[in-house]
This record gives sequence, structure tokens and C-alpha cells, in this order.
Amino acid sequence: MSGATLEIPQLLTPPATRPFEELGVSASVVEALAMREIDGAFAIQALVLRDAIAGRDVLGRSQTGSGKTLAFAIPIVERLQPNGRAPNALILVPTRELASQVAEEFRGIADVKQLQVATVYGGVGLAAQAKRARRCDIVIATPGRLLDLLARKLIRLDRVRICVLDEADRMLDMGFLPDVKRILEELRPERQTMLFSATLDGEVGRLAARFTHHAVLHEVADQRATVDEATHRFIAVPHEGKTAALVRELAADRGLTLIFVRTKRGADRLARNLKQQGFQVGALHGDMSQPQRERALGSFAAGRNDVLVATDVAARGLDLEHISHVINFDPPGDEKAYVHRVGRTARAGRTGEGITFVTPQQVNEVRAIARLLDLHAEFERAGLRADTSPPTAPRQRRRPRGPQQPQRRRRSRR
Repeated sequence: MSGATLEIPQLLTPPATRPFEELGVSASVVEALAMREIDGAFAIQALVLRDAIAGRDVLGRSQTGSGKTLAFAIPIVERLQPNGRAPNALILVPTRELASQVAEEFRGIADVKQLQVATVYGGVGLAAQAKRARRCDIVIATPGRLLDLLARKLIRLDRVRICVLDEADRMLDMGFLPDVKRILEELRPERQTMLFSATLDGEVGRLAARFTHHAVLHEVADQRATVDEATHRFIAVPHEGKTAALVRELAADRGLTLIFVRTKRGADRLARNLKQQGFQVGALHGDMSQPQRERALGSFAAGRNDVLVATDVAARGLDLEHISHVINFDPPGDEKAYVHRVGRTARAGRTGEGITFVTPQQVNEVRAIARLLDLHAEFERAGLRADTSPPTAPRQRRRPRGPQQPQRRRRSRR
């Protein structure tokens, strides 16, 4: 479906919530949502639902935490009937954590029509996943593991009528573009395709143009809106005083708190330190096995651990509604990473705060982020000087040119 036409309707500002009945959602699904205390549609849902239920291709631009999962889950449940022979709907996601979270969202409403939901992702046994996925109605998968199943002929995709690309920008950032293209080329051409992403330009836009047909574009919650939802605080600290400053913040009245660090070792070290200080804390990073990751996330979501120390890569796809504070123990690499981190709080109309520690050595890089996100006042409030010159993106560090002394290769710490 190369050269697809993009239809852009008049963009309206929808109310905070709208009754699902007004958007074409059936009474049985509305009742199932009400059982989960979901009584109205958020902005992206209100915009997307009618077109998606009607079977049209949809492009949705919205940030993580905007309610987009139900924007595609509800139409899929409305449009499918139980099959039991092969998947009729495929949702591609960037991470196994997001796959599990999307599956939970589905199961709350899929039971209305006895639709079977399965997940496919790495880090767990292939055979058991394949057995469930072969005969499910809805499969939620990461690209790499799904290709493994296809290569071994353990799953069929020829019956897929609806395909969703969730967090498409993240999938492409993680290098999944070739895998995603290969999977989409396996699907029947006469299908419904929905793509959700925080951005729709560049490679994401080209992917959408190639694999959607007369897609309707719906946009909400740009980067500025995500920043505006939370409050922001910068704290000037000496490098050797960061942990003490963190302990003071954690001792204050707060809810679930997500702490970002730059390295795997840093995550483990900080989590151990905080445990010694008496906090209930877990760690999340790329060296952990899938069962370890699931235990860490489960304990955090349930509140048994109210602090989670994570790296950026490990936290991709993390979608929890009740995080009250995000603390950048180590500052993010750029303004996009800042938005993605702090966007974990202040979701679905809730309040939240993003806190960033700034050592003297980090003032310049954090200043650049504050400038790009128009957080001058918050930066100055910490006693740090805000640069109000025209914003430019933080420059990537370059290796010095010229002859170098040979060095031993070091293992990545991320």
C-alpha cells in the first residue's frame, strides 16, 4: 500500500473525558470499563474511537500515558469475534514490559467476547509462548521474538485483520525498523492498520505512508503539553552530596517514585544504598532476567517497593499511572529523554513532579535542556544561572581526532 493518502480532519480540542456511549462503544464494553472505574474517554480515545471502530486506518500522535492503549484495544474488541485458529489482531510494541501492560489492558475488556490474548517477547521460553500465540485471537509482540516464531513456522499471521504499531517512534529508535517492515510485509494487504507514536515525522512518517491506506490523523499532547502537566524542580548538589540529597527527598511525603540513573552498575549501587537507609526499593536495568524484571515491576506497581531505580533503556515502555515523582539522579542526555522520563508522572490528569539533581560539572548540559523546554524560571530557582539565548539542541560529544594510545575495550555499563 505504498503512497497512501493521509486524511487530516479538523483538529478539535476534546473535553477531558467523554462518555464512551457517544463514541460508538457497545454497552457490554462500556460496562466492562465501568467495572474498572473507567467512566469516560480521554482525549486520544475520544478522537480515535469512531474511526477505529469503523475500520479506518488511524495515525495517533500522543505521548506515553495519554490513554492510547484503550484507543486501539476497544476497537479491536468491538471488531473481532473469537476465532481460535490463528491471531486476527497483532499489536507490535518495543519492549516486553509494554507487551505485558498492553495485555493487561486488553484482558479487562476482551473477556466480554471471550477473546483470547497472548504475549510474545524475549527472555522467556519460546515453546510455551508459541503454543498460546498460535490459537489466540489477539497477539501482542515485540518484533524480534515474533520474527523468531515466524522463522520457525510456529505462528501464522495470514489471518491478521487488524495491526497496531504502538510507540512506533520507540521501536524505530531501538533499531527495529527492518524487523517491523518484514512483519508488515507478511500481513494480508486488506487489513486495518493503526500507528501510535509521539512523533510522526522522519522514518515514522515514511513507515506510515507505506503501510497505511487513507489514514486519518489524530493528534494530542505534544512535548510542551507533557512538560506542562508536571511541576519541575532542579536541585544544585555537590557530586559527593547527591545520595544525601536523594534521601532527604525520599523522606518527604510522596507516592511511588521512579529514579533514573545512567548505568546498570549505578542502578544496583544506588538501590543497595537506599535499602541500607531503610527504603523499600527495587532496581530495573538491562542485565536483569525477565522474571527479575517482572518481580521488580510487580513490587513497584503494588507499592511493596515504593521506589524504583532504573536506566533509560530498561524503563522504555514502563506505563504505570500512580507515579508521583520522577527523580533524575543522573541528568538525561537531551530534552527528549527528559520529557520521556518526567512523562512517567502527572498522567491521566494526576499531579506529579520531576526533580533533577545538578552537580557543578553538569550545569551546562542541564542548562541546555532547561532552555529547550522553557524551564528557565525553574532552573534559576535552584540558584543556577539560566542561559536565555536562542535554544539549540545539546551537542553530541565527539572523540578527539589525532593519534590515540591503544586502550583496552571496556564492557558497556548500560
